[in-house]
Amino acid sequence: MLESQILLQIAWTSVSTATYYVLFAIAFALTLKVAQLWNFAQAGIMGLAFYAMYAAMLGWNWPHPAGVAFGLAVAVAASVCIEVWGFRVLRGRRSSSLMIFIFAIVFAEFIAYLLTLVFGTEPQTLTRSIMSEVHLVGGIAISDWDLKALTTTAILCLALFAYLSFTQQGQFLYAVADNGELAELYGISANRAYLVSLVIAAVFVSFGIYLYGTRASMIPTAPLELMLFAVIATILGGIGSILGAGLAAIFLSVLQSASILVIPSQWQGSLTYFVLFVVILFFPTGLRLPAWIRRVARAG
Repeated sequence: MLESQILLQIAWTSVSTATYYVLFAIAFALTLKVAQLWNFAQAGIMGLAFYAMYAAMLGWNWPHPAGVAFGLAVAVAASVCIEVWGFRVLRGRRSSSLMIFIFAIVFAEFIAYLLTLVFGTEPQTLTRSIMSEVHLVGGIAISDWDLKALTTTAILCLALFAYLSFTQQGQFLYAVADNGELAELYGISANRAYLVSLVIAAVFVSFGIYLYGTRASMIPTAPLELMLFAVIATILGGIGSILGAGLAAIFLSVLQSASILVIPSQWQGSLTYFVLFVVILFFPTGLRLPAWIRRVARAG
């Protein structure tokens, strides 16, 4: 009985922890789907959003809703700038995918360096205490943070699904993702679609980094490590599938949490890299999901 409760607790904790991983993975997969861009600059956006919230909430004592709004505004503004004066310029010059990839990496590293200069290397959180009230339900510890994280993630995912499925602008994103040049012939602006995808990604990573920062501490270089998780989920879920990336993020979170039962804690940090190697070598096109899930994933 005790073992089953432990397993259930690990499963619940894994799913709740997966919420911010899901948001990071969906943001990365969306940009890759629409703009064909391995957007590692997302790590820099995550860092800017986190420390903007940190300054607002703990430095200026703003309430959390105002702090989140400020971090979101900074993330969106930075995403617009990097698209308009970065990626769009490189595309206009017909730069290679490798050059754009290098630019994204350099941007993320520069932001991490800049944040280190301003805020230092001490781990920081977005709350003075990361403890939250816990309720026992059937012997399973469920915290207020768990409920907040699951609710926030569900609302964002449903909103994105509705936007992509039922709005004209959402359909434009699909059109550009399928063939940007053909979409241009029908009067659909590819540049606008690329910008919209980056803005949506900024919204997702802002809420994701808020959830992360209210549960764990972060240093300026941490977003680059979190990005690896999003990359693995995107590949494992099938490149081009937003839903697949989200499901893969949940799977990887459960795997990571359950590994504590068989892997010593000092090896936990290397698990992400090991999974990345395995995914690249053996599952470069992702796992084969059941047919009904693949149909939904293709729609997403």
